[in-house]
Amino acid sequence: MAVYTDVSDEELSDFLTRYDIGALVSCKGIAEGVENSNYLLGTEAGRFILTLYEKRVNEADLPFFLGLMDHLAGRGINCPQPVRDRDGKPLGRLAGRPATIVSFLDGMWVKRPEVSHCGQVGEALARLHKAGEGFSIRRRNGLGPNGWPPLYAGSADRADEVLAGLGGEIETELAFIGSNWPKDLPEGVIHADLFPDNVFFLKGQLSGLIDFYFACNDFLAYDLAVCLNAWCFEPDGAFNITKGRAMLAGYTAGRPLTDAEIGALPTLCRGAALRFLLTRLYDWLMTPPGALVRKKDPLEYYRKLRFHRTATTATAYGLEPAGTGA
Repeated sequence: MAVYTDVSDEELSDFLTRYDIGALVSCKGIAEGVENSNYLLGTEAGRFILTLYEKRVNEADLPFFLGLMDHLAGRGINCPQPVRDRDGKPLGRLAGRPATIVSFLDGMWVKRPEVSHCGQVGEALARLHKAGEGFSIRRRNGLGPNGWPPLYAGSADRADEVLAGLGGEIETELAFIGSNWPKDLPEGVIHADLFPDNVFFLKGQLSGLIDFYFACNDFLAYDLAVCLNAWCFEPDGAFNITKGRAMLAGYTAGRPLTDAEIGALPTLCRGAALRFLLTRLYDWLMTPPGALVRKKDPLEYYRKLRFHRTATTATAYGLEPAGTGA
């Protein structure tokens, strides 16, 4: 989440007249993330999140995102639900941007995940994958392997400004992924961005999942690889196998992995690290000056990528034999 588009009090108050949530009480920009403009909105009816979708978001994808949140909430996943206006529409326009209001979830994200958090995230991810079954709208993963070369092209000329030789290493990784990415793994709806700041906890218990604006249809195990990258590394770049073991145990208790998924896990983790290295690199170099956004260090994922190069089997991530399926 971030803020790129400023909204005046007058514009916002007028926008709210279309909803049955009362008058504006407060509005504060949210700085986390890099994709859309987000505000914590207070009205006479309570607290909500207001999102303005920026240019990188395809407006045609919004029915998928908003419909998915409704679908998941109806199947027991605690996630934001779109607030509909008096015409029953979940989407409007504000300050020249598509905009929506969603329900506010109580909880806090953890800045230093512990083993128990990782286990709960694994469990929640399996539940999410199960709950996504039957969702009728499909969306391809625009940030999957086919999207990585053109994404890199946007920052290739400046990659070595971040680290000498980085460009050459990225090109090597792109070639590896192009030749080794798995095929025919189980697919479904994935979150694709389930980082710590998108998971809420209350009193040590997972209380909700947010920010579904990268969700899409792809390999389910790729979503797990994203989470292993996001939750199971220490600040010094070392992989914490105890956290990995807890996450994998939590996930496989709800959805056992197939043999093909287990064999592909190191490559999926390597690809997930490359994906976030590339998007962070682009944002690091291209985020406009003055934007209320916290840029994230692309080299964090370069260091993770170096670990994945050494992993030859899923046991490197803590997978126990009981976590296997057919």
